[in-house]
Amino acid sequence: MSFDLWLAFVAASTLLLLIPGPTVLLVLSYALSKGRSVAVASAAGVAMGDFLAMTASLLGLGALVLASATAFTVLKWIGAVYLVWLGIRLIRSAPKEGLAPAREVAARGVFGHTATVTALNPKSIAFFIAFVPQFIDPQTALLPQFVILIATFVSLAAINALAYALLADRLRQMIARPGILAWVTRAGGVTLIGMGVLTATLR
Repeated sequence: MSFDLWLAFVAASTLLLLIPGPTVLLVLSYALSKGRSVAVASAAGVAMGDFLAMTASLLGLGALVLASATAFTVLKWIGAVYLVWLGIRLIRSAPKEGLAPAREVAARGVFGHTATVTALNPKSIAFFIAFVPQFIDPQTALLPQFVILIATFVSLAAINALAYALLADRLRQMIARPGILAWVTRAGGVTLIGMGVLTATLR
């Protein structure tokens, strides 16, 4: 994997992680109700969940790439359409109400809950399969690329979750307002649509 391709993956992953999906909203919920005491646990749980989901996704993707270059190209187009569709859905799902306070739970419970929600989110594996192929060179060894991509994404996901938790702790009242969440959600949806269109135009 070239350094330029890795930098593109870092930039794209960072933009995607900033979008408030189910995992981010869960992290915000815990941070708003319990503060920074669960920030590290929630970040670790997100990292574990993303590691499991991404590893499972790439194992299946690797088999597909080895089986058929044509199938890989088709998958990239399907991925582009999926990103646009997900962006539209995200815009339409912008929350109209504030976050509900999370139930009382210990740090260990927060870790387990966020890991489970992240790993078992039915959209996770499909999303990774749609997103990651844009940054893989099928002409070179896949395993080293997978290791780099997984390590990079999981690290970024943990940092992102920790940042959200700490930010929510400092700005509890403002972040809990539905108007703020709605604006961020819509901006994330537009970003996904833009990435899908860009993917479709790449050669």
